Formats: sequence, structure tokens, C-alpha cells
Amino acid sequence: MKTKLFIITPPFTQLNTPYPATAYIKGFLNTKNIESVQADLGIDVILELFSKKGLTDLFQSINQQPETDNCKRIFALQDEYIKTIDPVIQFLQGKNPTLALQICQEDFLPEASRFAQLEELDWAFGTMGTQDKAKHLATLYLEDISDFIVECVDENFGFSRYAERLVRSANSFDELYNALQQELTYIDLILISILKEKIEAVKPTLFLISVPFPGNLYSAFRSAQWVKQNHPEIKISMGGGFPNTELRSLSDKRVFEFFDFITLDDGEVPIEELVENLSSRAESRDEKHFKRTFLLENGEVVYKNNSLKHDYKQSQVGTPDYSDLPLDKYISVIEIVNPMHRMWSDGRWNKLTMAHGCYWGKCTFCDISLDYIKVYEPVAASLLCDRMEELIEQTGQNGFHFVDEAAPPALMRALALEILKRKLAVTWWTNIRFEKSFSKDLCLLLKASGCIAVSGGLEVASDRLLKLIDKGVTVEQVAKVTRNFTEAGIMVHAYLMYGYPTQTIQETVDSLEMVRQLFEAGVLQSGFWHQFALTAHSPVGLYPEQFGVTKKTELIGTFANNDIEYTDSTGINHDKFSFGLKKSLFNFMHGICFDYELQDWFDFKIPKTKIHPDFIFNALEEQNDFSTKPNAKVVWLGGKPSVEIFTKSKKGRSWEMMSLTFHDKKESFTIQTSKEEGEWLIDILSKISISNTKNYTFQEVKNDFENQASLEDFELFWYSKPINTLREFGLLVL
Repeated sequence: MKTKLFIITPPFTQLNTPYPATAYIKGFLNTKNIESVQADLGIDVILELFSKKGLTDLFQSINQQPETDNCKRIFALQDEYIKTIDPVIQFLQGKNPTLALQICQEDFLPEASRFAQLEELDWAFGTMGTQDKAKHLATLYLEDISDFIVECVDENFGFSRYAERLVRSANSFDELYNALQQELTYIDLILISILKEKIEAVKPTLFLISVPFPGNLYSAFRSAQWVKQNHPEIKISMGGGFPNTELRSLSDKRVFEFFDFITLDDGEVPIEELVENLSSRAESRDEKHFKRTFLLENGEVVYKNNSLKHDYKQSQVGTPDYSDLPLDKYISVIEIVNPMHRMWSDGRWNKLTMAHGCYWGKCTFCDISLDYIKVYEPVAASLLCDRMEELIEQTGQNGFHFVDEAAPPALMRALALEILKRKLAVTWWTNIRFEKSFSKDLCLLLKASGCIAVSGGLEVASDRLLKLIDKGVTVEQVAKVTRNFTEAGIMVHAYLMYGYPTQTIQETVDSLEMVRQLFEAGVLQSGFWHQFALTAHSPVGLYPEQFGVTKKTELIGTFANNDIEYTDSTGINHDKFSFGLKKSLFNFMHGICFDYELQDWFDFKIPKTKIHPDFIFNALEEQNDFSTKPNAKVVWLGGKPSVEIFTKSKKGRSWEMMSLTFHDKKESFTIQTSKEEGEWLIDILSKISISNTKNYTFQEVKNDFENQASLEDFELFWYSKPINTLREFGLLVL
């Protein structure tokens, strides 16, 4: 019997773009000629729920009468919600742009409590166009409906997660298991009706459920439960980010009432082995082979890893395949005016990976002992560009989000050069480490290739703690790198952290002051504070005694084991800083309140900062080292100049000069040199042009100059005014 796979992401992840795991797996299966169909049940459920029929059913089926004034108001306005929902969803899908004008007049949408925050955000719309303002208002409208669903219909509902609370302390499977014995919730009923239709259409032999986050887990079990009860012949497997980090010590056999297999880490070989085991050929084998797979054998949970196959290289896994997914039906929302969070939720991105794992792989809060971080393997720039071109062809969209742990600077440079050589018009963004190799020129190259934003971990903005984290950067270095990105026109988002083990109150205050100065200097545009969480697979989790941390228990649960409760030797309650840190950041992001005392953000006493008020300003004032490495690549992004030769006379002497006029996208500029230098310059610019396949080093350019008999003193010419002008317009040293 031929194997057919059905791969799903259960509700809910993102509204604006599919989570890429199923597309990655389908792309790999294509290379093996294994038939598969994928679905994002999250977007399917949302579109069913947020429709004229969906809201009509919803208002008729409420479990309890609204108690709060807010939900009474929404219930009273139900006809207005039912009337407006379909056009609003179409608008957010990009299909009905003229509706923006009506939404912005603010008498079209029914308004409940979410709109109260509009007064505070009114000034933000000065920088937003009509479409953006309308998207934001439409998002508030959806959130009002969501509040109603949570209060009156299904308390587990959330746009990007479902029943996440059942998984928060999931060392034991009990709470989740008990919830799965209850009647189906309102959302479950919608999910199961969609799943039933798809299973009957696809008729799979193997059902794969990808669970990236805790907020997908309950729906994954509900989906598996229904298939087990109604199609016991279909084998079911779970993989994805949640099992990879949380279920590595799974021992509760009740899990296998729902699933036949749970696979860990890269899914390609584990799935290939499952397919092989289900084929008719497997019957002749003495033993079935599994790769990193949990299953039930003789009534006990066993972990099998007896496959002889090695994991595939990144060059062998194929291009992600988004076919089957309704790409034109995802909805773009603008929840808050944080520019980086906006990129997460607004617009559709093709997701790709530059490198498997992390090239740094040292940060002590990170899961560096697990393969998804530990096994580092970059993809060649030419292959990445091939995949980008395939995806543009397939999806019709040229926006890319590289979902790397930290994109390697050398690979980013190679990718940017390849994009420019191929004359691809793309938009892309990724996650990085703020390391010193991001020079001004590299940032300009990345910008020219279509890079619009980067996010990176500043974590705790304190040099002592950055050293303890083993981040490999200093605050001063971060300031310079963020300046280079900002000046190139690339937006910078910083991940910030508080509550790291041994962090003192003074260090939290000093960290906030560093962040204040970075925003005031204009080198950060976006940020977010996360509270430190201790995870089992990080160096802090593995060796807590080295970080002044004591685990509350050494017991290993039978279900999820990742987040660890602990006490910190400082005894500080870091929770109390949360509100003040986030409120101050919200204001800094909008360019205001830099003159507030840090004390003003907190309703309890904090010490004065010990950071010099001009620390960041002084760091940015330091001049960069002008020496150029001989093996640095020299690249010209501009075009060919038009040339005029003229004669210059001085004190009875005359000589020939050359005037070179260049045109870039925004303006034209002219430089003047001697005729000999001008001729050499025209020749070398054509050699180092981005369109050429050969890359020239700085040493080769210097040798070329000195081999011209009449030219001497390359350094003097290189640092002269004409070259400095070219440096401003696309002559890059990388």
C-alpha cells in the first residue's frame, strides 16, 4: 500500500503567515517522491470562526450570559459585528483595501474596551498611513470579539495560542489528560469539523502533527484523539519545537493513547524511517529502524534510535514547499506599534534558514546542549538564492524571514553579494549577534541587498552579566554595531533580559539606563524585555551551582521537562521590575521621556544608576580603526560613469584632468581626478563591480594600482576626496 502523509500545524500560531515546519517537511518529502498534503488548521479555524456564519453561531451558543459591561455591550451590538466581519477579514487579507477609508472614519466598526487605548496611541497614527491605521483599528475590533469569546464561550481562546495554561506546569500529564476527557469545547468542535473533512479528502496512512509551541499542544492532542477514535488504521506522530525541548524525558504511557510516535530534533530521517516501517517492504525486516523516536512497546514507553541513517545535510533537504496552504487567506494585523512585533504580525513572509544551529553556541541561558542549536551547518549562499527564487516563483511573494538562531555575518555577506549579482528584488530580515564584524560597509551591503531589519540579543545590558552569559559582546560594541545598522537604514530590535542569576538591583537599574541611552542616541528602534527563565538544557540548568542557582526539585516529571523552578542566591524578586521596565521601553521606543528620572518608572525605591550619563554617546564618538585588511573584499555597487576630459592650468603649467559623473537611485554626483588616475579608476570599478563573478581583495586592488607605471602612493589616493565620495555612494570594503 502506498504511503500518504498528512502534515498539520494545530491551532494556533500566527495569523499572518504559516508556521514553516510543515512546509520544510513537505519540501524534504518531495525530494524522496513521498506524497504529502499539509494544512494549517489554525488559520482554517480562525476563518471559520471570524465569519458571518461563525459569529452568528457564536452569539447563539454562548455558555453564560455576559457579566461584564464590556461583553454586555458586544452582545448588544452583535448585529453590527455580524454585518462587518466578512469585509474586515477581507480587508486584513489585503483583498479589500478601499475599506480602510471607512474604517478610519471610526463610525463603521463597533467599538468595545480595546478601543479605549486609542487615546494613548493617537499620536502614533501621525506616522501611520490610512491602511496601517485601519489595520490597527480592525485588529482592536477582532480583539474585542476575542475578549467576548474568552468570557462567554471558551476561556482557552487566544489568537496565537490555545489552552496554553494547561501546559504551563506540565511536568505531569494529569491536567491535560483530564481536559481531554471533557466534552469538546466550542473551538474544538470547529477544529474537528475541519479535520474530519480533510482526513476524509486526503485519506492518509500517516498523520504528522507539528507542535511548535505550548499553545498548540492541546489542539494537537484533540486532533490525534479524534483520528484515533474514528480512523484507528492511521498512524499518528508528533514532532516540532515543543517535543524537542519539553518531552525529551517522556515516560507517561497515556500519551500513547493519542500518538503512535513522538520524534525529536530534525524530522527528516525520523519521518523517512516511519514511512519505511509502514511500507510493505518493512514486513521482511527482522527489526524496524527508528531515529530519535518514542513509542509504546509491551506497554512501556521506549526511546529508539537504532537507525543507521545519518541526518541530511542542509543542501539535501530541499526547498520548503508552501503548496496546499491558503497563502492568500492569512490576515495581517497590527496589534501594537512596536515596529519589530509589527513585522511578526503584518504581511506574509517566506521563511528560510541560512544555517542549521548557532555558530556561536555559547550563551548560558540557551538550549545549547540540544541539536537544533548545537549542530551548526551553514547553507551555501548560491543554494539559498536558488531556494529564494523557487519560493518567489511558488508563492508570488518576495519577502523573506530567515529564522536563524543567529545568522552568521560571513554568510549574510555572501548572500547579499549573491542577491545583488542575480539582480533579485527581495525584502528580508533575520536574527543576529551584535558582533564587531558588522562594519559600516557590511551594513550598507546588507541594506543594498534588501535587508530591512535585524533583531539581536543585548540581553542584560551589563558587561559583567554579558560575560557570565558568555555573549561575546560588550555594551559598547553593541552600541557601535547598532549605529552601523541604523545609519545604513536597517531597523534594529534588541531582545532584553532581566532577572538573570546573580543580577543585582543595581545592575537592573544600570541596564535600564544603558537601554535609555541607546534609544536616546537613536541607534535602537525597537526592543522587548523578557524575564529570565531557567531551562533544563541550558548551561545554567545543567550546572546551576556555577550560577548561584538552586533548583527547587531534582524530580524529573513524566511529561514535559524544560522550565525549571529555582531560587537565586540574591533572593531578589525580579517580577516587581516587569511593569516599570516595559512601560519605560514603550515610551523610549516612541522617542519620549528620556529626561525622566529612572525612579519615576517604579513605585518602589531603586538606587541611582552608576552609569555615566554620556556612556553610549562617548562610545559612539570613538573613531573607527581606518586600517584595511589586505584580504578584505572591495566591491562597487554603483554603475559606470560618464566621462569628460578637461585641462587644468596653474602657474603656467597645465595638465589633463578627468571628471566622472555617476548616477545613483537618488542623485547624481561628480568627482575629479588626474587623467591617469581616472582611467585606472574606471577600469578598476568595472572589475570590482557587483555584477562580476570574481571578488577582488584590497591587496589586489592596491597591486593593480601600483602596476600602472605612472601611478604611485596608493594610500594617498585611497584616502583622497574622490575615493571618500565613492565610499559614500557604494564603494565598499568588506
